Amino acid sequence: MRFKILCLSSIIILLCHSCSYKQQHVLFEQKNGPALNIPAQTQPPVYHIHPSDVLQIRNLQSTQYLVGNSTGASKTGESASGQSETFQVEEDGRVTLPVIGHIAVAGLTRYEAAQKIERLYRDSLLKNPIIELKVLNLKVTLLGEVKSPGNIPLLKENTTLIDVLGEAGGLTNNANEKNVKIIRGDKNNPEVIYADLSNIKTLADPRITLQNNDIIYVMQNKKAVRDERLQNFSTFIQPSLLIFNTALIIYTLFR
Repeated sequence: MRFKILCLSSIIILLCHSCSYKQQHVLFEQKNGPALNIPAQTQPPVYHIHPSDVLQIRNLQSTQYLVGNSTGASKTGESASGQSETFQVEEDGRVTLPVIGHIAVAGLTRYEAAQKIERLYRDSLLKNPIIELKVLNLKVTLLGEVKSPGNIPLLKENTTLIDVLGEAGGLTNNANEKNVKIIRGDKNNPEVIYADLSNIKTLADPRITLQNNDIIYVMQNKKAVRDERLQNFSTFIQPSLLIFNTALIIYTLFR
């Protein structure tokens, strides 16, 4: 009888360990509870170009990204309209462009730099140019319980936490949607922002508009933490149960 009880207990433990569970996330609910600690609405910070930034500059009026193949430009790939070229901002804050030469762009916004370059090309070479400028090296780092963690480029302004999570495939089953961290600013004194994705009011929080080098960490939910502890315990206890059951079977056979 004791042998049957022990075997049954072992089977139950193994079955419980093997059971799967799918976490159902509840996102963006209307909540009537305590108000979130959301700062007053402010304009998201606008990025200003820095030395070492990599710029992609395209003349939308031409089939070429700028003025054909030029020195000082690094080719990054092909497109249907021509060759893509990038230009790096030097340490002195200037970028070297075909024909118009060294142009100071550090400290300017993306829009201001595009307008300046457009004006210079219009004055010296091109007829009615329309300049598109992107900063290619801006990124955020996505970690934790997301389906595709890694570095995600910020190719457009006002990219939000929701945009990045969507690009990464969304949350995993183990994610805690109520506890998403955004780590921002100085590495020696970082600012930590907590986002609750279960509350629709989070969408109004201006702090979820992401900035260059933000780190986003999606934490595990409580059940995932418990399951991980149970997994560690089962990994430890299963060999002991196997040895004990084998010894018990041998004892019963020779009794």
